Amino acid sequence: MENEINQDQKSKAEKHAERMKRLRKLHALRNEARTRNHKEVVEEDKRKKLPSNWEAKKRQAEWIINDEKARKEAEEKGLNYERQKLLNIDALEAERIARKLKKKNPDTGFSSYEQATIRQYNRLVKGIKPNMENYEAAKEKLGPAFYGDRNTILHGLQEDKKEAVDKMVEDLEKQISKREKYSRRRTHNDDADIDYINERNARFNLKLERFYGEYTKETKLNLERGTAV
Repeated sequence: MENEINQDQKSKAEKHAERMKRLRKLHALRNEARTRNHKEVVEEDKRKKLPSNWEAKKRQAEWIINDEKARKEAEEKGLNYERQKLLNIDALEAERIARKLKKKNPDTGFSSYEQATIRQYNRLVKGIKPNMENYEAAKEKLGPAFYGDRNTILHGLQEDKKEAVDKMVEDLEKQISKREKYSRRRTHNDDADIDYINERNARFNLKLERFYGEYTKETKLNLERGTAV
């Protein structure tokens, strides 16, 4: 009888130890899950604070690094990197790149007066080639008046050089030529039929022709021939 009681107590102790072992395991798993969840929340918060185009910039940076690495390896082997790169591009990708390059326009055109002014300023700044000798000579000659203040009369202090005037004229001619190239003004067609009484009426007739011309073409021809019923 005593042996059976001891056996029963031993069995209960083993079950209790097993349950405690499982409980500690569950506690460890819960703590691990809590830690993972906290890390994911922190990472998600970091991603939300990043710029919207961060992923694209990251991919671009990785591509540049890999491209430079492959170019260096090709140069060490004495190979033409551009040729090797084209050999590894399939036809669909090559066609996509060709379409993209064809559509790419370096001149974005007019978007706003502010952007146009910025573009013009950057273009003029790139074309400036300062002559430091002339700069120092003018500064020494004019003294404090070189920088000027509200009491300085600038007129007559500096003389416009012929090279500077020619450069300004050349730049203005380029602007005029470019403006004419991109102008949307339509040239007048002397051979076209005059079916309007003023410019506003002409634009209205063009709109009518664009939307209803295919439906009224036959009627218009019959009226011109005099065969309309």
